[in-house]
Amino acid sequence: MNPQTTSRATARLRLTALVTLPVLLFSAACGGGDDSAGGAQKNDEIASVPDVPSASRSTTGDTGPSTAPSTAAAGKSAFYDAQLKYVQCMRAKGGYKDYPDPKLSGHLDWTKIEEISSRPGQNEAAKGGKDGVCAPELQQAMLAEPKRDQQKDFESMLAHAKCMRDNGVSRFTNPTMSGGNAQPGGDPNPASPSIDHKSPTYKQAREACRTKLLDGLDGMQ
Repeated sequence: MNPQTTSRATARLRLTALVTLPVLLFSAACGGGDDSAGGAQKNDEIASVPDVPSASRSTTGDTGPSTAPSTAAAGKSAFYDAQLKYVQCMRAKGGYKDYPDPKLSGHLDWTKIEEISSRPGQNEAAKGGKDGVCAPELQQAMLAEPKRDQQKDFESMLAHAKCMRDNGVSRFTNPTMSGGNAQPGGDPNPASPSIDHKSPTYKQAREACRTKLLDGLDGMQ
């Protein structure tokens, strides 16, 4: 288990509409102290969203597609399979028959999951089902996620944070970098939220800024 994987696993479960599931938190990856003060700084100068890197880029120059084995493709396949097992568990054991399929990239469709979670009595949809019945499958899916470019993730989340503020959510904080890992921004105090996620302003901002986040970062902040 590498620090980047566990850091993202922790971040995904602790912010915004994703309610914390304690059995999945890895304390060794929480790290975060020294850089947290920069969360509210509006360092917008580098808030451009980079292009999503291709998973099948040729390594043979202009001579045609590479015939070398693609570890990235294998990793994506394992990630998709792990996510599919989690989705199947959420449908069969978690009680969410309409739980959405993972995207082709393997990432979950957090827009639809957050919609399900917003229904009365169904907030468990964001954290592994009631009593964490699908927590083992969710943990395995997190661990199977291919390594990400943390700098690009940071720049994407920074662009999203700036967009949210520009669209009326003034308290939305910037992401930070801690130990080489991108830590999501969002509510200044996730444990006691000060941003109303159900307000029309917030919902409009989320829709306007949705495309600022790279695939896999939706739901992270």
